[in-house]
Amino acid sequence: MIIAFIGLGNMGGGMAVNLVKAGHRVRAFDLAPEALARAAQNGCATFTNVREAVQGVDAVVSMLPNGAIVDSVYAGDVIGHAPVSALLLDCSTIDVATAKQVCGAAAAGGYAMVDAPVSGGIAAANAGTLTFMVGGEDPDFARAEPILKAMGKAVIHAGGAGAGQAAKVCNNMLLGIHMLGTCEAFAMAGRLGLDPQKFYDIASVSSGQNWSMTSYCPLPGVGPKSPADNDYAAGFAAALMLKDLKLAMDAAQTAGSKVPMGARAAELYADFVAQGQGGMDFSAIITTL
Repeated sequence: MIIAFIGLGNMGGGMAVNLVKAGHRVRAFDLAPEALARAAQNGCATFTNVREAVQGVDAVVSMLPNGAIVDSVYAGDVIGHAPVSALLLDCSTIDVATAKQVCGAAAAGGYAMVDAPVSGGIAAANAGTLTFMVGGEDPDFARAEPILKAMGKAVIHAGGAGAGQAAKVCNNMLLGIHMLGTCEAFAMAGRLGLDPQKFYDIASVSSGQNWSMTSYCPLPGVGPKSPADNDYAAGFAAALMLKDLKLAMDAAQTAGSKVPMGARAAELYADFVAQGQGGMDFSAIITTL
């Protein structure tokens, strides 16, 4: 397929390359010249104009920073400029309302579109092992699935338009809560005189087991290799966790859902980022304990 890829940042760059590896012809766009250079080195055709990038394509994939940018790009440069036959896939993490709005605008223009945010950090984007949570109609999901499988290990249909974003904010709120609990437990275990590896050996096979512990342990030298073993260089930056938690709080308010643990996680990550740690991995919050 001929696929336009819009947004070649930490996540999008690796995703675009995996589409090339899967045999697709990728027409890549980003505002950053260095991102375009990397894409070109990895087999993408590069463009400095979205409208040019989407000409004659079979699909458009986007990975953009926020809902306002997604809305602007699709309204101004994709809808009405890409072929109406092209499938539109937005993989950004944005608010549910904007996702529904953009999908609605696409439908009004005659396009099929899905929202397909991801779970997994930079390493998963580069390795092609992301999980995609997809919102959209059944026929549109069927068209999107093979494209997304070239970039991920799991592609799950969550429901109608906006359902992918709903799943993402709920999942990442849970992740933030789990990471904080894991950090607290390791910090307290150390103060009680427990060896961290011994605590890991026990908790990882007991009822406290969770992904933040067994796949992404916040202490160096414990469990599989994680950002903690690289001075907390970001696999998933604390600023991005805060962004997702803010989206979750907005969604909770809209839905009238009580989320006291999620709210406290948002407060703690807001404090951490305010201390100038937004570029650190989100597991680095253990250093505050």
